[in-house]
Amino acid sequence: MGSDANEYDVAIVGGGPAGCSAGVFTAREGLDTVIFDRGRSSIRQCAYLENYLGFPEGIDIETFYDLMHDHVAAAGCEVVSDLVESVEPTERGFVVEPQEGESVRARRVVAATRYDGEYLRGLDDEAAMFETYERDGETHETFDKSYADTDGTTPVEGLYVVSPSEEDKQAIMAAGRGARVAHRVIADDKLDGDWWPAVTEENVDWVRREAERTEEWTDRDRWVEYFDEYYGADAPVGADTERYRAVRDAFIDESMAAYISASEADARASKGHETLADRLDVETMVSAVDDAELLAAIDDDAIREYVDGDGLRPTSDD
Repeated sequence: MGSDANEYDVAIVGGGPAGCSAGVFTAREGLDTVIFDRGRSSIRQCAYLENYLGFPEGIDIETFYDLMHDHVAAAGCEVVSDLVESVEPTERGFVVEPQEGESVRARRVVAATRYDGEYLRGLDDEAAMFETYERDGETHETFDKSYADTDGTTPVEGLYVVSPSEEDKQAIMAAGRGARVAHRVIADDKLDGDWWPAVTEENVDWVRREAERTEEWTDRDRWVEYFDEYYGADAPVGADTERYRAVRDAFIDESMAAYISASEADARASKGHETLADRLDVETMVSAVDDAELLAAIDDDAIREYVDGDGLRPTSDD
């Protein structure tokens, strides 16, 4: 968005599964993303998480929360531990005012707080944005779940709502909703950058094995033919224009960068395992591994070097 340290492409309010999921996708796309997280998170009200895919025996909330924030940080997000008090519109987006820290400017804002939408007051008709209900003889107000479209867009340009929605009552559903809204944010950013709708629909964040790419798809000219065939007819400008060529080149660069070598895949897998292991205590890891496998995995040379070197020093009683 700019050189100012307080300027971002996307500001996400809420660092739970929905907000973090949205942040991973926007940051991986290259959008400068900041996540504000310090409030009443619904996930932290859970005693234990047992139905999130990938954790067969479930996972404690604190470890899950830490892993989420490790993920957004690895993707390139900045996480700010602060409450957002207000979001004010500007000519080029919004000013986000936190409770304690400095305000930030963002071209787009994603609301990912299930319980509190007070910071959005003044951006639109409050009768449309909020709804009231009666409980125990008292009138309560909550954010209207029907305010945003299914892709998160709202009547306010540049404002997206991830939660609350009818789809975010489970952590894994909230994460999926966050990813879906992020795709809309990414597509809108590309449309601002001269892409056209048909091309933005191809927005897929995945990594594939280099070995799966047939020889013809290693040739850039083949990608050019593909782009011209599938997206040229919908282009608002001719194929001989600078805009068309710029979008085509960016599309091809993204597509070809999605393939990685077997060694790179192995390196990423190893790093992923290390990150998970870093969140486990030593006793848990040792008890989970068969003794024979554990002994077989120990590097005898490394132990000998450790004992003979500075790693293990004799005590006065030795």
